[in-house]
Amino acid sequence: MITLRHLLLAAAALSVTACATKTKTPPGSSLAEAPAAGGLETPTPPSGGLDSGPLAASGQAAFAAEAGDRVFFAFDSYGLEGAARDTLQRQAAWLARYDGPVLVAGSTDERGTREYNLALGARRAAAARDYLAAQGVPASRIETVSYGKEQPLDPASNEEAWAQNRNAHTILKGR
Repeated sequence: MITLRHLLLAAAALSVTACATKTKTPPGSSLAEAPAAGGLETPTPPSGGLDSGPLAASGQAAFAAEAGDRVFFAFDSYGLEGAARDTLQRQAAWLARYDGPVLVAGSTDERGTREYNLALGARRAAAARDYLAAQGVPASRIETVSYGKEQPLDPASNEEAWAQNRNAHTILKGR
């Protein structure tokens, strides 16, 4: 008999699989994809630099300062609220002047299972990617990955830390 729990686990596994198969990693990149159910590995953030173009010199720090490089989510949600949409609009405007690829990494707080959080992180990354694409950033330039609860901004176990850890981080990548 199939229970709701079985359906939710299957949906989470499919989400993780979809995230892993949609994300293309350039050769030589340090970004590890999360494999589907069974042998989940923790993805590592990209370490590559930016292109040598005029905006590349300004880099990730300028992107973060001018547009904001991270949007935040409510508990157990991947819906974009007003502040997140505002940040993503600024990101889209900034990315219109930068022609390199970007990575949107979805993260969660520590609560919940690893599998559930990987699926939720994937939905958060997809929500940010879809919003950027709707604002004119070519979807072909945007990769996504879910870090789930594996790479917290704040390792503390309290409401403030959890709020910081529920995010989607837009990262400029080198080609």
